[in-house]
Amino acid sequence: MMLTQSQITPVRDRFTGVTRFRVYTDRHLDQIEPLLRLTPEQRFDMQVVASVLPFRVNQYVIDELIDWGAIPTDPIFQLTFPQRGMLAEDQFQRMASLHRRGAERAEIERLAWQIRDELNPHPAGQMQLNVPRLDGRPLQGIQHKYDQTVLFFPTQGQTCHSYCTFCFRWAQFVGDKDLRFAASEVADLHRYLRQNPQVTDLLMTGGDPMVMKTKYLASYLEPLLGPEFDHIVNIRIGTKALTFWPQRFVTDPDADALLALLERLNRQGKHVALMLHFNHWRELDTPICEEAIRRIRDTGAILRSQSPLIAHINDDAEVWANLWQRQVSLGIQPYYMFVERDTGSKHYFEVPLERAWNIYRDAKQQVSGLARTARGPSMSAGPGKVEIQGIAEVQGEQVFVLRFIQGRNSDWVQQPFFARFDPQATWLDQLRPAFGEQAFFFEAEYAKMEQVAMDAEE
Repeated sequence: MMLTQSQITPVRDRFTGVTRFRVYTDRHLDQIEPLLRLTPEQRFDMQVVASVLPFRVNQYVIDELIDWGAIPTDPIFQLTFPQRGMLAEDQFQRMASLHRRGAERAEIERLAWQIRDELNPHPAGQMQLNVPRLDGRPLQGIQHKYDQTVLFFPTQGQTCHSYCTFCFRWAQFVGDKDLRFAASEVADLHRYLRQNPQVTDLLMTGGDPMVMKTKYLASYLEPLLGPEFDHIVNIRIGTKALTFWPQRFVTDPDADALLALLERLNRQGKHVALMLHFNHWRELDTPICEEAIRRIRDTGAILRSQSPLIAHINDDAEVWANLWQRQVSLGIQPYYMFVERDTGSKHYFEVPLERAWNIYRDAKQQVSGLARTARGPSMSAGPGKVEIQGIAEVQGEQVFVLRFIQGRNSDWVQQPFFARFDPQATWLDQLRPAFGEQAFFFEAEYAKMEQVAMDAEE
């Protein structure tokens, strides 16, 4: 039930914490008061890393989520603030030398771009394989990797209330249009959807679509209520706002309009799902977050949550078990445990696949069936979403048991296959086929897809 105008003020008055959005970037590190608890050397290290990788945090995160008595190991501090280990040592030293001698901003930026180019800014063929065409031209700001689902990157949503240090879309936030997905033409999206009746799901993503004003979000979504879009059954909105700014759903000026939009879409026949991004149970542990969840559920929208398994933040089975149990108690469905992608500071955040599987298994053993809905550990690799189903011994060989949850070719979905066990492997391209096979079953077809994409670019 939506609140009436007479009820809005009392609800807002209950939350007397941070209600004004204030953001800090790399240029404001010296203005964040709790950082004064760090040594000068630690603050210098943070400035060096923030020169290369995007940094953005807001007052709510600083005041409500971080345990400043536990830094630097506090998981939310690791989630939001730059750490020295996020750059390789040679990368760090190259950038640190510029800062030590007081180099001009332009020189620092030139080196930053050189280092960024070394960090695989667009993994899994996003730029080459995922961008669809309309009338022979590529559609910027749209990705179509799997038959049923189209991803849309609205221009107004290509930032976040805060940035995650491990984000696989970090390249969206470093100021280079060539590395950025963003769409300025809503007409192209709607025309593309009309021409592709096999598409059932639209996923609004970013950045974070919830940084947008409700009127902009409505301009993208309300036309989908027309009969020509009856094939669009599911509207998904990817967001981390419930962690970084739950005020978006409670005290922001257009919070009630946003909830009314979700309710309207739901009542007129669309399945509306907020694809939430919670990495640690502590993110759920504030009264305003709980209130935001309650208000969203009242609209009829479904809440699902996903996260990668990330070193320094949640690489612990008990953290995952607590996260899943807490989500279920609040009405959120655990959806995915991902493997941290092969981009950005992967060397700092990645976890070996063997350990990822053991954490997943151990966490599931601690929860009831209602909290066992998260699939994974899943690698969102170039060919598709590949799940680690287990580690087994087959024909005298120790192997990873794998399957496709999603694939660029839908015929691959649910097909099991086997990789030689490798305790050091952290990603699909580090695995080799088991039983003396020369290639995985999908590799030849995927190579042809890559070649077709390269030919189209030329």
